[in-house]
Amino acid sequence: MNKKNITIIATGGTIAGRGSVGKSANYQAGTFDVEEIVQSIPQIRDLANLNTIQLYNVDSNDMGMDKWVELRKICHELEKNRYVDGIVITHGTDTLEETAFFLNLTLACHKPVVLTGSMRPATATSADGPMNLYQAVALACHMEAWQAGVLAVISDTIYSGRDLQKTNSYKTDAFKMGEFGSLGYMRDDHVYLLNSPFKKHTFQTIFSKMEFEDLPKVEIFYVHTDSDPELLEYMLNKYDGLVLAGTGSGNYSTKIKDVLETYAGNCTIVRASRVLEGAVFDSDVFDSKKVTIPAYKFSAQKARILLMLALNCTKNHETIKSFFQEY
Repeated sequence: MNKKNITIIATGGTIAGRGSVGKSANYQAGTFDVEEIVQSIPQIRDLANLNTIQLYNVDSNDMGMDKWVELRKICHELEKNRYVDGIVITHGTDTLEETAFFLNLTLACHKPVVLTGSMRPATATSADGPMNLYQAVALACHMEAWQAGVLAVISDTIYSGRDLQKTNSYKTDAFKMGEFGSLGYMRDDHVYLLNSPFKKHTFQTIFSKMEFEDLPKVEIFYVHTDSDPELLEYMLNKYDGLVLAGTGSGNYSTKIKDVLETYAGNCTIVRASRVLEGAVFDSDVFDSKKVTIPAYKFSAQKARILLMLALNCTKNHETIKSFFQEY
């Protein structure tokens, strides 16, 4: 049987990290070249014909819009290349969920796109990066990964780019999809997909048809006891959009509510929650004047990405709200 042709795009992260031999802490992310990582997994070339692109070699906290745009362009070039069957992206885990969500909304791709990373550097005892990369390549070769949106493989588990979220700062099993579980699991190079994404993704979205170099500026205001209303006022007057990471189901103090209800500017406001599970809906108590747009199931960091893309299309409150329901 002919092997698939898979391109690995490396961006750095812990999977390419170097530290004291055997130790899993106090390391420098993004130091090994992707070819060095691939060579440390001889059996990976039994899965596919591999081509590698060392796009970046950075800590994932240094990823951002400029790098996302370049990564998107390369994925689109590979989508058009008939000799490429799938794409794997190595990435640091700290912001992997944000890059995955951005690509899930903006890639006009039908081919498999799979992100992976690691929690332990390449020099650690029992480094998890080699197996994660091995399984990501296996998934990118699998026919059921076609037209499934952006996927991720971490610790034998398959996630959707829409819903995965980092939930642990040190365990190798660091990601979850909240109440919905995962899409499936891996056993060595065997793929077991049990669920499929329901919401629109990749080639199905309005954003995948857009060309852009930059997007409107959106920030996050984190709500806590004694949140500073003057800071909120400053942010409303500075940014195109603002996501409130509220308490509970997107809640906040009376002082914060007063600022929102008297604000008359052009900043679009989305209510999300700092709570890991649950959802944010319209509220007649905290937002009786319907100043804000509920984020529903999206975390504040993902709501920020969707709001940036939405504002690139429209300023209409109801249309943006429909995007949060649709995607």
